[in-house]
Amino acid sequence: MGAPLKWVAASLLLVVCNAFPAELVRDLYVADVPVANRDEAELARAAEEGLAQVLVKVSGSVDVLARPEVAGALQSARARVQQYSYNRIDSGDAALSARVEFDPAQVRDLLLSAGAPIWTATRPAVLVWLVVEEAGQRSFVSPGAHPELAAELTEGFRRRGVPLRFPLLDLTDAAALDPAEAWHLPSPLLIAASTRYRATEVLAGRVAKLAAGDVVGDWAYLSTQGRQDRSATRTDANSFLRGGVDLVVEDMAARYAISGADAGDTLLLNVSGVAGYADYAAIMSWLESLEPIRQARVTALDKDRLTLAVVAAADASQLASIIELNPRMRPAAAGTGKGLNYLWRN
Repeated sequence: MGAPLKWVAASLLLVVCNAFPAELVRDLYVADVPVANRDEAELARAAEEGLAQVLVKVSGSVDVLARPEVAGALQSARARVQQYSYNRIDSGDAALSARVEFDPAQVRDLLLSAGAPIWTATRPAVLVWLVVEEAGQRSFVSPGAHPELAAELTEGFRRRGVPLRFPLLDLTDAAALDPAEAWHLPSPLLIAASTRYRATEVLAGRVAKLAAGDVVGDWAYLSTQGRQDRSATRTDANSFLRGGVDLVVEDMAARYAISGADAGDTLLLNVSGVAGYADYAAIMSWLESLEPIRQARVTALDKDRLTLAVVAAADASQLASIIELNPRMRPAAAGTGKGLNYLWRN
């Protein structure tokens, strides 16, 4: 049903150079938690639940909640709230929600002290092709055609801090991949149909609704690392969708999150193609926004070549995987420069 792992990885690498930009996730340190009222006890509960959500988003894994340092911090979550507000989930007399926000530096310090990983806020978006079978008919899930399934899937990825994209399902998509073909989760066709979106993270699935109300289904996750499959037998729809989210996010976090225990050695970063001050400022601002980077100091500027000494909670390969999420940073030949070498694309 799928191509060999090496073939899939090689095929996906063909679109990496044109991959759509990784996105800056702006709500990593914010959580919205339903509450019964505005009293202090409910706020304290919302703070604890909200901090747990934030720690999972920033670390990339639910396993962080089992660490003793984190468990202790959750008990005092109310004191860690930077600011909060209340909103109605819908208009009128709808349910109340508390929006709690935490200080990014405190969250990162907590994760570092617990030896937990930290995942930078710059993250690749995931393209989802999901086919649902109802009453013998198969169709792609989209916000317009299947709003409940699409909303649940979107919320699942949002709670894990990963951007989600659905295909347009226009004539171009119809010519490239129809639901009957996608039902078999064929790697070559899925990769080909995803190329127009320049997607390197593709989640494909099929789900059938049974007469009893439960569902059965399968997921196939395609990335530059190959293909991973996961099946679900007689479960509810929400559990099936969460399984797809977990499959993707846990794998992405394993690749991109940096362990708090990683050494902070100095690495040289050489960037060519720096045409002027605007390029220099853009590079420095972007580097300083990356959580694993503790310091970026200019050591040389020769014509269009910028050399920096970077101190990061990451080794060279980990740092490279994060830097290359920026579409303006193209890997370059080493030449005479030691360390990591890139060409800045204008």
